[in-house]
Amino acid sequence: MNTAKPIAWYFDFISPFAYLQHEHLSRLPSGTRIEYKPVLLAALLNHWDGKGPAEIVPKRQWTYEHCLWLAHRHGIPMTMPPEHPFNPLPLLRLSIALGNTPEVVRRLFHWVWREGNTPADAAGFQALLQELHATPDMLDAAEVKQQLRGIGEQAIAANVFGVPTAVVDNRVFWGFDSTDMLLACLAGDPFFQSPSYLQAADRPVGVQRRT
Repeated sequence: MNTAKPIAWYFDFISPFAYLQHEHLSRLPSGTRIEYKPVLLAALLNHWDGKGPAEIVPKRQWTYEHCLWLAHRHGIPMTMPPEHPFNPLPLLRLSIALGNTPEVVRRLFHWVWREGNTPADAAGFQALLQELHATPDMLDAAEVKQQLRGIGEQAIAANVFGVPTAVVDNRVFWGFDSTDMLLACLAGDPFFQSPSYLQAADRPVGVQRRT
């Protein structure tokens, strides 16, 4: 696979797993181009009729414990925000308004997951806006809101169902624990042309639970 091909990386600042994978993007091969795609996780969950890990009571605690362990295991600084879930829309729109540059995305992830902030702290968020030379009007711009909706539509069309997700050549790699799989694919691992891998998409559906 040509590593110069762009990787569409879908993320939401609400996700600790997205933060963890963001810290490992430096492991991608030299020359890899990343297209940063902020997307509202709630919209994906609504479309696919899913639930976030924080919406399932016992899974919520496990998710936080697991993420803190993963951060510890990989030497990634992590500070939990004061409440979670939180409303990520201001951060998503801020990222878009500032061009989704690697520097902006990194700063916003660190603001939440290293410094333990959320937009619910009005004074803290205003200080962040000032630091980044942004204004509330920039976040409320119609084109920013439309771009966020458009990214959500792109994500759904690409079969993205959660975050973080990297899409390469129409292949979807979901979750922090898919990082090694993504790297293997970019390195041209022949596994991705093996019959067992290719047949996975054609596996027939067996018993389905009632809804």
